[in-house]
Amino acid sequence: MAAAAPPLLLAGLALAVLAAALWPSLGAGASLLDDPSGLLRRAKEPAFADWMVGLRRRIHENPELGYEEFETSELVRRELDAMGISYKHPFAVTGVVATIGTGGPPFVALRADMDALPMQESVEWEHKSKVPGKMHGCGHDVNVAMLLGSAKILQEHHDELKGTVVLVFQPAEEGGGGAQKMIEAGAVENIDAIFGAHVADSVPIGVLASRPGPIMAGSGCFEAVISGKGGHAALPHHTIDPILAASNVIVSLQQLISREADPLDSQVVTIGKFQGGGAFNVIPDSVTIGGTFRAFLKESFNQLKQRIEQVIVSQASVQRCSATVDFLTDRIPFFPPTINSPELHNFFVNVAGEMVGSKNVRDRQPLMGAEDFAFYAEVIPSTYYYFVGMYNETRGPQASHHSSYFTVNEDALPYGASAQAALAARYLLERQQPSATPGCIEYK
Repeated sequence: MAAAAPPLLLAGLALAVLAAALWPSLGAGASLLDDPSGLLRRAKEPAFADWMVGLRRRIHENPELGYEEFETSELVRRELDAMGISYKHPFAVTGVVATIGTGGPPFVALRADMDALPMQESVEWEHKSKVPGKMHGCGHDVNVAMLLGSAKILQEHHDELKGTVVLVFQPAEEGGGGAQKMIEAGAVENIDAIFGAHVADSVPIGVLASRPGPIMAGSGCFEAVISGKGGHAALPHHTIDPILAASNVIVSLQQLISREADPLDSQVVTIGKFQGGGAFNVIPDSVTIGGTFRAFLKESFNQLKQRIEQVIVSQASVQRCSATVDFLTDRIPFFPPTINSPELHNFFVNVAGEMVGSKNVRDRQPLMGAEDFAFYAEVIPSTYYYFVGMYNETRGPQASHHSSYFTVNEDALPYGASAQAALAARYLLERQQPSATPGCIEYK
């Protein structure tokens, strides 16, 4: 008769069988960090999800505009302190950069924008903005809460990371070029890749969406003053009418798209500002117009900029007026197009598919909106931007981003938090370095 197995051996075998049953997707030596669906389950746990919702609501109640995110920045740092995560501050006035992992290469970054919009919230609810004329009308409160959720997940497994995750809490995305200021302040040095996530009002809940190549357009703004000679409206022949000249300018600018742009190369010129006189019977001395222009290709963007100035000056001259054009780059920097790395797109599809299923990883059509995340591509080898769905038809109509009636489906928070954590952890795992040697680069 064979001898009975020792009790300790039987107990060990039982634990091994139990572990295999609980984590069938994990191979030998693997960790929860390499199980995206497991990270999603973690983020969906009631206590975890409620914590993120609470953070988001506190940020929503106290919206702050670009480079004024002092309370938001303090909240971020307080939460990082509570998690035992080291960070540096300030970058670009209010920015925070935290690190989790070995402190050595490879380095992968995750970014969230913190600023609100100068608009009055029209939705009446318990956590409505407490600051008149300011509102988180784009979802940056959600983006911050999701990245703090990612931080919590990653910190729970910090000793398993195969490199360093850099968390970038950035100010002033809404026209302030905060990403550019973060770069200038040295916030993203030595980074190999960076991922940015944003909630999306039109993408269904549980869906992650993006595409390779251009995902958001490059953008710029301009303002022109068209000057003539004012006078009585009953005697137009004694005046040089700048309103007529400005009207012709606006029509001619639209022809840049309809007659000069390749129909397969998406471009936009929109005039959103027209300020003239203040009386019915007076022709003013000058008119101010302003607008935005967008394109996906840098060449097209530069051509549009050149032609906008030419058309404004020339058309004003036809009407005997003079014109000056200001592209406002001292206040509103040009945003380059946001271009996703094709290699990172394949990586994203694989990791996201493991997390939410391949049917819930969808192609996202390019948007003519702009994102200053694009600036990171100028200094980081690989960049990738994607959208976290939050649309649920059972909640009724969903107001769009930048609407005073914009609302958030907070069920999206676990998806964004776990997706960012999973992408960072898998990226480091697939690109892990040999054991550190003296003189290796560390994140500073």
